[in-house]
Amino acid sequence: MTHQSAREIQDEAARWVARMDGAEWSEADEAELARWLDVDPRRQGALLQAQAAWATLDELATASNDDDADGRVAQPGRRRFLIGGGAALAASVAGSAFLIGQGARYGTEVGEIRRVPLADGSTMVINTASQATVDLEKARRLVRIRQGELWFQVAKDAKRPFLVEAGRIRVQAVGTAFAVRRREAGADIFVTEGVVEAWAEDATAPHIRIAAGEHAFVADNAAVLRSPASATSVYRALAWREGKIDLAGVSLADAAAEFNRYNHRQLVIVDPNIGKESFDGTLRTDDLEGFAMAVHESLGVPIDLSDPNEIRVGRPRK
Repeated sequence: MTHQSAREIQDEAARWVARMDGAEWSEADEAELARWLDVDPRRQGALLQAQAAWATLDELATASNDDDADGRVAQPGRRRFLIGGGAALAASVAGSAFLIGQGARYGTEVGEIRRVPLADGSTMVINTASQATVDLEKARRLVRIRQGELWFQVAKDAKRPFLVEAGRIRVQAVGTAFAVRRREAGADIFVTEGVVEAWAEDATAPHIRIAAGEHAFVADNAAVLRSPASATSVYRALAWREGKIDLAGVSLADAAAEFNRYNHRQLVIVDPNIGKESFDGTLRTDDLEGFAMAVHESLGVPIDLSDPNEIRVGRPRK
């Protein structure tokens, strides 16, 4: 192993963090990062410092965005700044990592999927049209989901539990990986690693435990609907982390609704009977036309691509 200087490690860590923020991050990338960290014990600390620096820049970008008339944040500029001068900035925030993310706000537009490293070493991936705030406090780490869906890879810290609030629903973990999707009357919880505890605030029902490979919907009234335990189905439901929609035996109506979450152009199932048909396949979240063509070829139904605002599938009922 070639000995690296601290500056070289910091620069590499900055590039890793910038890479994490993209929508194309995969499990292979996660494994590659783990191998990089294993080579030199200094790399873990450098990565945490770079994550803190990234969070600082995110805060600055958010503040600037609040005053910006067009409401857009220049993500590429932030990435260039961190890669180009991230080592110096990382060193400057090394002693204040726990302050980063205090009251930080995060959000995505329709179709945007964003990966965000947190200063405590955790990572969250934000799905389309979602909003959340993060408070990294001394006694706990708190994420409030205002709308949408987030997946968390939680860094272990027994002294600071990781709590997610989604309306009245609470989900708590110390070190695990799970997703929470806020719904109108509750929240969906998908666990990919470890165990989480969930409950409805102010309800008398006991807390429930949800383990890896399990999915449960917890209603605001504390009612719980569990799906059959299946790691495969959980990972399919979370394929959005890689910019994909994985459909297995899903009705066309539900598949169209899922695609519509990620696109301004909308899929319209014209014939309700067609909407009951099942569909299997994996497509990119933005591949509306590919989905419509697949339905056309498998069911022989007409599709209309002429409207830039919608794609109509099926023949209208007379």
